[in-house]
Amino acid sequence: MLSPFEDAALLESNLGLTNLVARATATADELSRDELRDGARLLVERLAPLRPRTVAVLGIGAYRVAFERPRAILGPQDETLGDPRLWVLPNPSGLNAHYQLDALVERFRALREAVARPGA
Repeated sequence: MLSPFEDAALLESNLGLTNLVARATATADELSRDELRDGARLLVERLAPLRPRTVAVLGIGAYRVAFERPRAILGPQDETLGDPRLWVLPNPSGLNAHYQLDALVERFRALREAVARPGA
């Protein structure tokens, strides 16, 4: 298990983490539409030279606003972010009472299994 200060070590496993908005808030609803949309645009720009196969966004509400997809559902998305395949997962924050641990594990496991398949 890594501490939040060791997230750069994920790069050794070809994984990366980032935020759509580079400021801390107690809850996602403290972020404005403009901040989320600007963050989505910047994310797409940052990903272009990195060419990841898959991008997962945590938080359906933030995703719906940031990427202007009000009817999006959790899981793999029909659209992509350029080349990368796009997934939306529940935010694992303890504030997200909609998803208990078993349900979170199931969603994250589905992503892991999808990216482990050849050609995924």
